[in-house]
Amino acid sequence: MKTFARSDRVSSELQKIISDILQKDIHDPRLHMVTITGVKMSKDLRNARVYFSLAPGKYTHEDAEAAFQSAAGFIKRTLSSQIELRYVPDIRFYYDESFDYGARIDRILTSIVTTDGSPHNPIE
Repeated sequence: MKTFARSDRVSSELQKIISDILQKDIHDPRLHMVTITGVKMSKDLRNARVYFSLAPGKYTHEDAEAAFQSAAGFIKRTLSSQIELRYVPDIRFYYDESFDYGARIDRILTSIVTTDGSPHNPIE
């Protein structure tokens, strides 16, 4: 049985708490359609990289990054009261580009034309 590092367990807990903070406590419209996709902690639990994705809309991921930058202090204070760590980690927010990459691959696959001229259907 594989044992998980403490940083993995803390990452999972931080992801839940930050998602909850976004839903209940932050009312910035730039963060309305944001989803926290993952958190990576350093081994010493001092730094956290929080990855997010953004549903299509009128705000870009740059807008969301700016909103996260302005809300970082509030998020860190709220985290300090909800998680039992000696030090509250320094939080940095990063846009998760994996969904954009997957959508791009999907568009490429659906645009492929077979040798007989019919459109390629990757599902069949």
